[in-house]
Amino acid sequence: MKKEYITSSIKETQKIAEEFAKEISKNLPSSKQGIVIGLKGELGGGKTTFTQAFAKTLGVKEKVLSPTFVIFKKFAISPTYAVSHKSDLCKHLCKQNLYHFDCYRIKDSKEILELGFEEIISNPQNIIVIEWADNIKKILPPNTIWINFKFIDTNTRKIMIR
Repeated sequence: MKKEYITSSIKETQKIAEEFAKEISKNLPSSKQGIVIGLKGELGGGKTTFTQAFAKTLGVKEKVLSPTFVIFKKFAISPTYAVSHKSDLCKHLCKQNLYHFDCYRIKDSKEILELGFEEIISNPQNIIVIEWADNIKKILPPNTIWINFKFIDTNTRKIMIR
């Protein structure tokens, strides 16, 4: 699932996140573990904007903010909401929870392990989106989907999914 996009607005970044959510619903088989998505890029690169639109496409009703100080937040995925908004994502993936991690302040991967991280990523009912995932790269599963946000200029970003 290698793709590259150039965006010049928040709306374009949100649209890419929505398309990505729909794409993984079609192309990922049911797994024996959670789906792990690692986001990396500089401050202001679009990671949180992407996560917010991704969460909304999943049917998360709450406002999704970067959990920098609490490290992670858990959200319920609402298949009813997603279906009413013409997304079959929840139906195909059968996932129940979205975990949003922000590892900006993490200096040692062991810190995240103490929060039950291994259990969370091992649960097939979970989708895990990790901002600043490169800070814990050595403990992420090999099948992590990586999304890199790169500044081209003040308003333009390159988003690379691999």
